[in-house]
Amino acid sequence: MNVFLKKENGLSNKEIEKAIIDSLEGRNLNRVLIVPPDFTRFHSYAGYITNKYYHVLTERKVEVDILPALGTHMSMNEDELDKMFGDIPHERFIVHRWRDDVIKIGVVPKSFVSEISEGLWEEDIDVEVNKRIMDESYDLIISVGQVVPHEVVGMSNHAKNIFVGVGGSRIINSSHMLGAVYGMERMMGKDITPVRKVYDYAQEHFLSDRPVLYALTVTTAPKGKTAVHGIFISEGRECFNKAVELAQEINIDFIDKPFKKCVVYLDPEEFKTTWLGNKAVYRTRMAMADGGELIILAPGVERFGEDQEIDRLIRKYGYTGRLNILELFGRPESKDLRENMSAAAHLIHGSSDGRFNITYCVDKIKKEEIESVGYKSASYKEVIKKYNPETLVKGYNLIDGEEIYYIPNPALGLWIDREKFKD
Repeated sequence: MNVFLKKENGLSNKEIEKAIIDSLEGRNLNRVLIVPPDFTRFHSYAGYITNKYYHVLTERKVEVDILPALGTHMSMNEDELDKMFGDIPHERFIVHRWRDDVIKIGVVPKSFVSEISEGLWEEDIDVEVNKRIMDESYDLIISVGQVVPHEVVGMSNHAKNIFVGVGGSRIINSSHMLGAVYGMERMMGKDITPVRKVYDYAQEHFLSDRPVLYALTVTTAPKGKTAVHGIFISEGRECFNKAVELAQEINIDFIDKPFKKCVVYLDPEEFKTTWLGNKAVYRTRMAMADGGELIILAPGVERFGEDQEIDRLIRKYGYTGRLNILELFGRPESKDLRENMSAAAHLIHGSSDGRFNITYCVDKIKKEEIESVGYKSASYKEVIKKYNPETLVKGYNLIDGEEIYYIPNPALGLWIDREKFKD
């Protein structure tokens, strides 16, 4: 049963629980795999939804496993599991290992990739997923997640939750590089993009026989409290289409004038690396004025990459601009960068290409390290004396006679010039 609910001021837990129960109507199940996002999508409300699915199913004597869609992120610790998913036993969770624990299920041909990318990328894309996705002992796979503007695919989730969240290195690397070469500013906030077409192709050709039920939310988090404005559940793409429409309405802030100074706060529980923290760069870049300043308040950021290899590559090559990274990518001696194309894409995305300044305000990484990867550095403790996240309000603030724009969580939105979005 398809379930599509939305409410301007937010759905209640009772309404969400009913949607969950309704989505299981008529299903005779023995074993279910739930694929929710990880802690970096805490405000998706997917933790609550996963918990409700787990209890509804186990009360019906269904065996339930949970495979968080880590993608390239670090695995969740016990405190994060408890905070996000509540009382689900830890032994029900399976850690996705994106480099190892996958199988190849098909190939997106280079002829298709070339066509959708306007000839900018001409390589086959191997489609790899966690082996449990193809385990026929599961009667149902429930993919839970949030639709929100995204730097790689345009709008996050749906098939991306499978092919990247629990995908393998090849499809993660190739699809991220495809997006970087095509241009993130041509895609953010839009549904139909080259990367989305790759995921749709893989869904249609290689997952059509698997019973995947998508449960998608659209949320905001005023003052840190999540409000679920819509939940859309179906086995096809219709749930995604409806979620995109709502997310474009409430998660994109169109601005009248570019930001000369923008201050972004990164919650230390969610953002511990620049790999994740650079959402502050991605989601504001289309609103930043030429010569403007982006100040990133990052009290929890303590390293660059989510794993040692990615961290090493960021330190080696730095956020040095799209053209420079593409030039380095083509050199014979840059084999390590070509073998980790998602890292190359990330380095492209995380640079302003010299158009505006980026200052990371941290206390857990040395100034010299921050500057070595291409950013300016400042002390978090010193900067918040002027730009205090406890007193700033979302949007425009006047600080010592200077107008700044404050964003308390970049992961939940996209800030953009309306004319750029139309183009």
